[in-house]
Amino acid sequence: MTNLLLEPAFSILDSLIAFDTTSRNSNLQLITWVEDYLSKYGIEATRVSSADGSKANLYATVGPNVEGGIILSGHSDVVPVDGQDWISDPFLVTERDGRLHGRGTCDMKGFIALALAAVPMLKNGKRPVHLAISYDEEIGCLGAPAMIEEIAAKLPAPALAIIGEPTMMKVVTGHKGICVHQVEIFGHEAHSSLTHLGISANMIAIELMHDLAELARELWEKADPQSPFIPPHATLTIGKMEGGTAPNILARHAKFIFDLRCPPDVDPDEILKPFKEKAAAIDAQLKLAFPKTGVVVEQMSNAPPLAQSGADEAASFVRKLTGDNGPAGVVSYAAEAGQFQQAGFATVICGPGSIEQAHQPDEYISREQFSRGADFMQRLVEELQQA
Repeated sequence: MTNLLLEPAFSILDSLIAFDTTSRNSNLQLITWVEDYLSKYGIEATRVSSADGSKANLYATVGPNVEGGIILSGHSDVVPVDGQDWISDPFLVTERDGRLHGRGTCDMKGFIALALAAVPMLKNGKRPVHLAISYDEEIGCLGAPAMIEEIAAKLPAPALAIIGEPTMMKVVTGHKGICVHQVEIFGHEAHSSLTHLGISANMIAIELMHDLAELARELWEKADPQSPFIPPHATLTIGKMEGGTAPNILARHAKFIFDLRCPPDVDPDEILKPFKEKAAAIDAQLKLAFPKTGVVVEQMSNAPPLAQSGADEAASFVRKLTGDNGPAGVVSYAAEAGQFQQAGFATVICGPGSIEQAHQPDEYISREQFSRGADFMQRLVEELQQA
């Protein structure tokens, strides 16, 4: 039997994908669209805006304003398509061979579309669904905390939170945390033949990046073989670097950004302590020669991991909806689930699509996975109507 949620969900997905919500852009057009959609069903949504007002989270209660509800959460932002070789328009859903292509179809507007399509049915539940849509997840889970704080303070206590990141509709109860740092080096320009008269920011940056590369190798070598994560260890990568003006000028400025992803039992601050101490020592040394030089290490984000403990009942509830009877899994990517857990909510991750398709050119979610997501929402509707 065809799920009645599917066709409305396809239409909603088309609308959501059409908004270019790359993290560097505003997401307000999408948020306004969702507000208008919910208002058609008499549902009032609440915005939690960014400090400058250019972006917003949104949350809304569908159904009675009572305890024991279910949070369905997803992020509205997507990663850039810059430099990627797309066959079709990234901001237009295009179906090929049973796959729905478009930036965000998998990660994770597909889940949001399915949740919104279920709204007319969820209105009649005996327990509520709390929709939660965030911004800036893709650049360090920056937007959700303010929204989560309001949900915890203002709504009747929900029973659990389901974060709809792509898991192939498998139940996930653990993910790694992520902390992102920017390292900025200020040198002193001089002719490259007169190295004694200046300081090359690039050379300092290379030394520090070498230390991080060695640290990444050590983390690999010390991996816990019993860890359920793949890869099992904390991982460190340098994702962006820039510096210098010309080949024959000692670089005045250099910058690089790295991320460290740790399992729940690993402390990122402890891992990075020696690196930060060395950066501080170099900073002091450079300033002795030229006061305006130095090294600045800035933490840009720090999203907590999702620990597997404390979510047994939540995982059982979600398994009932998916029909997945296997053990709960873990994922190595970071997500907002750890932030929901940190706020006191029993939290699991479960959503349609594969993370292997996320962030790729021609990103897609298969029709089969989208249909499984619709079946999940239909069973949730039935469960809440009987509660």
